Amino acid sequence: MTDDDVTTATGADALPEPADDVAMEAELEGADRMTEVIEEVIEEAAADEAFDATTPDDLTDTPADEAVEAIAEAEYIREADVLVEDDLLEGEEEEPVPPVESPYDRPGKWYVLHTQSGYENKVRQNIEARRGSMNMETKIHEVVIPMEDVVEFKQGKKVVVQKKMFPGYLLVRCSLDDDSWYVIRNTPGVTGFVGAGNKPQPLPRKDVENFLQVKADTEEAPKRTRPRLEYEINETVRVKEGPFADFSGQIVEINEDQLKLKVLVNIFGRETPVELEFSQVAKL
Repeated sequence: MTDDDVTTATGADALPEPADDVAMEAELEGADRMTEVIEEVIEEAAADEAFDATTPDDLTDTPADEAVEAIAEAEYIREADVLVEDDLLEGEEEEPVPPVESPYDRPGKWYVLHTQSGYENKVRQNIEARRGSMNMETKIHEVVIPMEDVVEFKQGKKVVVQKKMFPGYLLVRCSLDDDSWYVIRNTPGVTGFVGAGNKPQPLPRKDVENFLQVKADTEEAPKRTRPRLEYEINETVRVKEGPFADFSGQIVEINEDQLKLKVLVNIFGRETPVELEFSQVAKL
């Protein structure tokens, strides 16, 4: 072996290549960093283990967390109650008010009959009796005497009484044909149907509901219409008592609150207004 060979070999073993040194340093630095990460992980695991060892199994949240959860749960329940209440309110429906039945919508049509004055009740009874005896129940349905409230004054006091709305007339609801016409027209006390040319004319809805006092659907409660007075302006009356007894005169003013009338009485050829109480006059 020559001296050059010895020198070369010895130099090669004693002096590593620069590239190998750099690689080794990098490897050591990587190992150190990994060691630090592992140590941090071990420390965190140990801390968690120590916390779990000192914490009861049923305590998983802090008091603040529990408060937040309680508030959220209460809010949820309140909202749920509101939703349920809204659903109930939406589901609840007011009982519908049954519509007022109109006599106009009943089977048949309404006609006006003229009768002998003062015999309205008797004529109604006669028609109803003939309807049964002549098997006309399916054609002659109803006989009505329209009534209304009227104010009368008796012994100076105002009283309300029922009187015939149209004396000498009554209403009959029927399915009119030759047979029903014959039965009604030939009933004792009936003088005829009301209509142009003696032809029976059915009443329109408005008149039927007015004569039979049908209440409107929009009314909250039944309301009795104000009764009409027994006396009217321009009506001629007879004085019953006082200095003008047996005199007749025309009504020119009505004072319902004071129960008095102002009547034009002919005195010595002149019409003189005289104030009288309701009880002092009578209809002619």
